[in-house]
Formats: sequence, C-alpha cells, structure tokens
Amino acid sequence: YVWGATGLGVNFCKVKVALGDDAPLDTWALIFDPEKASKLASCGISMLDDPTEAFAAALSYLGKDPNSRDDGDLEAAAELLRKARPHIRYFHSSQYISDLANGDLCVAHGYSGDVLQARTRAEEADKGVEVGYRVPREGAVLWTDVMAIPKDAPNPAGAHAFIAYVLDPAVVAAISNYVMYANPNPAATPLLDEAVRSDPGIYPSDEVKGRLFALATRSDKEIRNLNRLWTRIKAQR
Repeated sequence: YVWGATGLGVNFCKVKVALGDDAPLDTWALIFDPEKASKLASCGISMLDDPTEAFAAALSYLGKDPNSRDDGDLEAAAELLRKARPHIRYFHSSQYISDLANGDLCVAHGYSGDVLQARTRAEEADKGVEVGYRVPREGAVLWTDVMAIPKDAPNPAGAHAFIAYVLDPAVVAAISNYVMYANPNPAATPLLDEAVRSDPGIYPSDEVKGRLFALATRSDKEIRNLNRLWTRIKAQR
C-alpha cells in the first residue's frame, strides 16, 4: 500500500564541510570509499541493521548483481563492509531518524520516508540542520509495504474491505501525506500535498526509478549465511 527506496540520508552542511562543496552526494561511496568515510566518521555514519539491505548496497557499489548468490560476490561485499566497519558509528533501523534531525549524523543508510521524516523534524526544530535524501547512482532497493491475509483468517471479507478502504484515493493520499511514502494508486496523486507529489525523494523520476531494483527472496540457508557474515562484520571479527 506504500513503497519507497533504501538510500542515503545526508546532512548537507556537514558532508560538504568534510568533503568539499563539489562532493557527490548520490553515491554509496559516502559509506564504502575509505577516503570519504574516514572524513565523515567523526560526524557520524550509520547503517541499517539489516544484512540483506547492507549486502545489496555493497554489491551495487561494486557493480555486481545486488541479488547475487555467488560466493565470490558475497565475499567481496563482505570484505567491503569489513573495511567500512571502523567508520560506522552504529547499526540500527530507526535511531537514525532522530539523529539526522538533530544533526548528530552526517550520513545514514535508510528508508526514504524515514529520512524525509527526519528532514521535516529538522525543519520544525529550525536549528540550521539541513537533511536531504538521495538515491545512490549505483542502484538502490525498491521496497513495498504490503498487507497480507492469512489463509486461515476468520474474516477474509472484512480484510479485503479494509484493504480496499486503505487504498481508496482519499485515504491512501492522507497516509502518504503523513508518512511521506509513495502509494500505488494513481487516482490518489491529485489529492496529495504538493510538497509530497513533487518531491523526487518520494516520487522519483523515471531516470532514478531505472536505478531501483527489488530484492529477490533468498533461501533459509542463504539468509543464515548472510546473518553469520553480518554478525562477524558488526563485531569486527
């Protein structure tokens, strides 16, 4: 019922101070290039605590298939993450929202709507913190938030009615206006706030959408392998 992309939350002022006014902001290099990351570490880099998302970002930066199952590709991504690890302040899937808004991070690997919520909080606080969202040029995950009905649900008709209600143009437009995530109902678009409808971080251009990819479903064994690698990376082992 809503969708978005996993990209970069950026504190424009701090990144430019660290890397220069001309530094590109739409690249995973902010996390994975040791020269850049070492300069940003003091003001803070965070990553999602999600091995699937982290490996997809690393594989994209390396120019490999972000859904690769090749052992060599995964080891290359793991090595990239190991080298980045000393420059990463923490791994968390929500703390970055408030930290970006407060100016306590330079760069956050995060979900588009979360970063845009951080931007709104920063604007409301009016303390000179300028937060932006960027889709990395190397590629990024396109995700969807879904509603599902269990096969043994006691009231599937009610569930379908609820889903239909949520996807009603007026209702889902109000949801998008509040959470700053795109929705899949074109009839809702005219009902969106102009700031939401025209924000490229929420509704990206066709060019940017061309960089997005969906995550493939990995087997239980593959997920366990990623989790083991991820645990070692975080622990710097």
